[in-house]
Amino acid sequence: MNEILSTPGPAVRDESEIGRYLRWLESRRQLTFPDYDSLWQWSVTDLEGFWSSVWEFFDVRPHTPPTAALGRRSMPDTEWFPGATLNYAEHALGREEDRDAVAVVAHSQTRAPIELTFGELRDQVARARAGLLRLGVRKGDRVVAYLPNIPETLVAFLATTSIGAVWAACAPEFGPRSVVDRFAQLEPKVLLTVAGYRYGERDVDRRTEVAEIAALLPTLERVVHVPYGPNALPDALGWPELLAEPGEPAFEPVPFDHPLFVLFSSGTTGIPKAIVHRHGGILLEHLKNNALSWDLKPGDRMLWFSTTAWMLWNTLVSALLVRASIVMIDGNPVHPDLREQWRIAQDTGATLMGVSPGYLMACRKAGIRPAEEFALPRLRQLGAAGSPLAADGFRWVAEQFGDQVLLNVGCGGTDVCTGILQGSPLQAVRAGEISGPCLGVAAYAYDSEGRRVVGELGELVITEPMPSMPVGFWGDTDGSRYRAAYFEEFPGVWRHGDWVRFAPEGHCVVAGRSDATLNRGGVRLGTAEFYAVVEDLPGIEDSLVVHIEDPEGGNGELLLFVAGPVELDDTLRTAIARALRSALSPRHVPDVIEQVPAVPRNRTGKKLEVPVKRILLGARPESVASGDVLTDPRSLDPFVAYAAGRATATACATDTGAGTGTGTGHGSAS
Repeated sequence: MNEILSTPGPAVRDESEIGRYLRWLESRRQLTFPDYDSLWQWSVTDLEGFWSSVWEFFDVRPHTPPTAALGRRSMPDTEWFPGATLNYAEHALGREEDRDAVAVVAHSQTRAPIELTFGELRDQVARARAGLLRLGVRKGDRVVAYLPNIPETLVAFLATTSIGAVWAACAPEFGPRSVVDRFAQLEPKVLLTVAGYRYGERDVDRRTEVAEIAALLPTLERVVHVPYGPNALPDALGWPELLAEPGEPAFEPVPFDHPLFVLFSSGTTGIPKAIVHRHGGILLEHLKNNALSWDLKPGDRMLWFSTTAWMLWNTLVSALLVRASIVMIDGNPVHPDLREQWRIAQDTGATLMGVSPGYLMACRKAGIRPAEEFALPRLRQLGAAGSPLAADGFRWVAEQFGDQVLLNVGCGGTDVCTGILQGSPLQAVRAGEISGPCLGVAAYAYDSEGRRVVGELGELVITEPMPSMPVGFWGDTDGSRYRAAYFEEFPGVWRHGDWVRFAPEGHCVVAGRSDATLNRGGVRLGTAEFYAVVEDLPGIEDSLVVHIEDPEGGNGELLLFVAGPVELDDTLRTAIARALRSALSPRHVPDVIEQVPAVPRNRTGKKLEVPVKRILLGARPESVASGDVLTDPRSLDPFVAYAAGRATATACATDTGAGTGTGTGHGSAS
């Protein structure tokens, strides 16, 4: 068991939102829970009781009340809150008493900061709603956005939602192919877009891309240009024209399951899945997550850098549901330097700051001391998601902030648009481990036979339904693709696709994607533990490991690729092997270690382990990953070259009758 870095303080039940919820349960439901574990157990056993309590505690006000909390329990055809009608946007925009509270603070490298109150946001949403109605947008129509993380995007989203139309977004750094692959599935009526933006010191012109995207979406009736930077789109309707006429706030009542927005899978293999999320499910899940896990409440401020294509953008926006304000950041998050996000947190008075584990580790390596260098008196939680955080990252945060800040590391995903495993003010923090499953999430580890395992790696599964599980995939009329994606492996049980190990007490370690898990001579190894060791070595900034199986059942070949400023030589190879052998096991020592200029990642920061493996097995790069979804479109090139070299060497060895063997590799793939 890793060391405990913090435990809930004596005042947590008096000062936190989860403490307020526990007091409410005791007074209203006569339910008493001494600790988080007992509360979680109830939340995944009495689904009707738990989710109806979330509805009541957060004062969800439907247009038509539900006849029950749960109509049908079995997955994937669960029925939640039958009969209810409501609207997400109505809950996000606050009430009359919230008009003067700050809703949005926006920081951008393209223009000066912007601040909006809830009243100003309501007015702009009402105007945008009226404008969309003039364009013919109605309930069920699709409105898509090629927009950055700016207030206009939020306004357009809430206006679309208020009508009962369906929203989807791509960040403007996506190329036309990636955008069309996503948006064409939805047959949208309106496209909102910018003509360019500024990223650090670089001006980016997107007029050509916008024209190509619009030409390839035949159902489009109008393009709306949001002014952002110097470029114009003369043939488009201007944003000021869309908002020209005032309107009264109004909200179309829609069923609980009515589509709210569509999120897309990363698209690294084939056409991205169009994942449909529902009004009621996202409303309830984000109320629960943002308040009970992230401890957000009125007057708080949430900062989490995200593009509009990532599910964290939707979760950020949902901080408005609990009357916290949000910080919207657009541009290069490390410009002019690595300290920029800490500066913004200081300037905006963030109470919850979300970052990537890679950012925390980079700050640690750079010797940044945020608690000393910046005034962060309001900061109570530091969230981290997107990839596993090494134990040394946990210790670094504890050293910087002590008991002032709760480190809340989570694992979730686009598929459920929330956290699955996470912490809360009521849970202990252990170095290198996630605190446990979220409330209402029956998360366990299964072996290949569908048996629950503890203390060993297994598939991350969810055995009970959640309201934020998708309605389905857009266009999947019979639900076959949806069932195959999540329920084929274990019928009636959600298989999430991560590899996890739970301790008996419930805390856990996520070891990477299960489809990238390394099967070394019959023993499965997670990729995350490799990276924690390798990337802590001096001079190594990033790494990627893949395993090429032996069709005859042997150990196969373990290949490690590293990126960083130092030159990979025999001394460094030996140091890497020694570190892995010592920290993990002899099975973790690679057969080959190569250097690459950069590790390929998608735009949400995930390493592309499976696409790289497929390239090494002979697949064409364009068949495994679209360059538009990569942070660096050239990052796959060294792996293509390396694969070609391997194929040539294998052919030569076959021609000469020589064996290939294995061993610590030499040379460079760069």
